[in-house]
Amino acid sequence: MPAALAPLISDGPILVLLLIVLAQLPEKGLSFIQTAGGLFILYLAWGAFRADSTDTSIQTPAVDKRSGLTGALQGAAMNALNPAPYIFWGTVGGPLLLNGWRISPWIGASFLIGFYGCMIPFFGILIWLFGRVGELSASARRMMNRFSGAALLLFGLSQLFLGIRAIAGR
Repeated sequence: MPAALAPLISDGPILVLLLIVLAQLPEKGLSFIQTAGGLFILYLAWGAFRADSTDTSIQTPAVDKRSGLTGALQGAAMNALNPAPYIFWGTVGGPLLLNGWRISPWIGASFLIGFYGCMIPFFGILIWLFGRVGELSASARRMMNRFSGAALLLFGLSQLFLGIRAIAGR
């Protein structure tokens, strides 16, 4: 469970780096990046729906009994070396944060607090669920894939819509 805290350790430097780069872009540039982010999220949704049609038999891995701090630090290292936070903050989260910050620093800060306030408990739930996914039936795993795919589809479409709308100047 301490690995759920990993983004709090590793996302800060990633976020600062990408915000420095993104802040230099004109607003239309952010809109193009947001549109690309929406397309990428739709790609992830397609992968979730495709996984739904494949065999989902899973072996439950052995549980690592390391200390909480070690688990959080290992999770932070994996997160820092993983392209996902760079892609997220560079294409979706960063533009959303900058747009909110431009309206009011309180909106930007609220986005970060809300994002991590939801993400950390959600990661904890996912870690717990995936620790038990081998115990679930194939139909329950398919349902999880469908739910994930639907959530990604909706979020990807919203980002795509907002990006295109901003590019069109509306």
